[in-house]
Amino acid sequence: MASFSILLVSACSPEPYPENSSLVTDKAALTRDSIAQNSENIEDSIRNSYARLASERADVCPKLIEEQGSQVIERVAEVMVNDYCDYFLYPREGQHISVATNNRQIEALLIVPALHNFANGGYKVMSYDKHIIRLSYNGATYKPQNLNYDIVMTISDNSDKEYS
Repeated sequence: MASFSILLVSACSPEPYPENSSLVTDKAALTRDSIAQNSENIEDSIRNSYARLASERADVCPKLIEEQGSQVIERVAEVMVNDYCDYFLYPREGQHISVATNNRQIEALLIVPALHNFANGGYKVMSYDKHIIRLSYNGATYKPQNLNYDIVMTISDNSDKEYS
């Protein structure tokens, strides 16, 4: 009777073949990873769509900046409503980015894919990827509710410049 009950319990076990269960687990993990990657891609696409629309307004951030033949991108009379404003760029590998503003109280940083302060010079693009330039208020007094500024972003292919 005891051996019959052991046989019955082992026959009804949910994992009769442990090597097959690892395949099922691996497939489930791969499916979860692909779903997570797809949702990240969709979320990034939505952010870019919003940023493309925001680029038409001076007081909405983040903004998608697209090259349209010109390598000098000027945005005049921008308005920083929140603590910072992000600009999304997709430069090509090997290009150089420099950023200048007309307001010394604004700090220009590259925050993605690497951290770089444009006060120290330009940045050499290492790979085609989304680059996020963040302008933030860095003044000694309280930030005005609507901070006006001009920004000039230069994207060049000039390879004789040295950048960090």
